[in-house]
Amino acid sequence: MDRMYSPWREIYMQSFKDEKTSMKDKKSVFSDIPPEEDEQRFVLHRASKCFIIMNLYPYNCGHLMVVPYHQSPEFSDLDAATMLEIMELTDLCIKALKITLKPQGFNFGANLGRVAGGSVDTHIHFHIVPRWEGDTNFMPVLADAKVLSNDLRSTYANLKTAIADLLSAKEQ
Repeated sequence: MDRMYSPWREIYMQSFKDEKTSMKDKKSVFSDIPPEEDEQRFVLHRASKCFIIMNLYPYNCGHLMVVPYHQSPEFSDLDAATMLEIMELTDLCIKALKITLKPQGFNFGANLGRVAGGSVDTHIHFHIVPRWEGDTNFMPVLADAKVLSNDLRSTYANLKTAIADLLSAKEQ
């Protein structure tokens, strides 16, 4: 692969630093969700450092997110206890999804920054996307549309029950 040096682009790249600083101060859609809105906002579980929420614009049925309460766009801003809880809640999500939707696999990760696909790039969050063989078909390619076969409300209720059962079993 050939590489080209283009120092004139440095000015353009530096312009994003100021934008990022000003965006960091804005509240994200994940900030300050009151517990009384959990069902309305599809919050499935609250732990001490993070919470689990359903994605309102899912890539697949059962697309969940683990979101730290601390708003930051930077992975390095998360303390060790938060990082551990992210992994514990991710495991809980995967177990609950296996019980309720029986996926054949999962995608797990974070979009760090808008250019990486992060639509809420001021508040780091982690995606757990259940996958099934053949879950990609002609609709996204030809019609720019994704067909979701599960109702969000019933999926929420089923996942909420599965998470409560898993947590209850863990305590015993």
